[in-house]
Amino acid sequence: MSTTESTTESTTESTTASIAEINRLLDRLTETWNAGDSAGYAGLFTEDADYITFFGLHLQGREAIEETHRGLFRTAIKLGESRAEPHIRFLTDDVAVVVSLGTSSVAGVPDPSRDSVVTLTALRTPGGWRFAAFQNSRVQNLQSQGQGQGEGQGQGLGSAER
Repeated sequence: MSTTESTTESTTESTTASIAEINRLLDRLTETWNAGDSAGYAGLFTEDADYITFFGLHLQGREAIEETHRGLFRTAIKLGESRAEPHIRFLTDDVAVVVSLGTSSVAGVPDPSRDSVVTLTALRTPGGWRFAAFQNSRVQNLQSQGQGQGEGQGQGLGSAER
């Protein structure tokens, strides 16, 4: 086996392992949210993470993420499983952009009006992968708002990525 082939195989194995770790991190977001574990949820982020909620609140740092979610987790909002695989794009071996669909329910009733597209920046740290940035945006149906489906407009992750 040549050095190039060996390096390519090693890179592919590393990328595959990183994708699995990032997917597990996404699963932990849902698990800790639904368990009401604000410390566990915040622990999935870097100490200096930037977190933008769906209504535009900018939380800075793990402590702010934990504090804000402590109160939020007392509500009846629970996260559901995404209907699509997340799109993971590596910018470097240690940094990836992740785009994922999110669903939720309120008091056990699914609420499609709360469906979101979440964009995260995953960072490999000495303690494993963590999220350094999070942006949550509500999925909008542009056709129902009279805006149609022009070039470059999509309906969530599915139209462009899947």
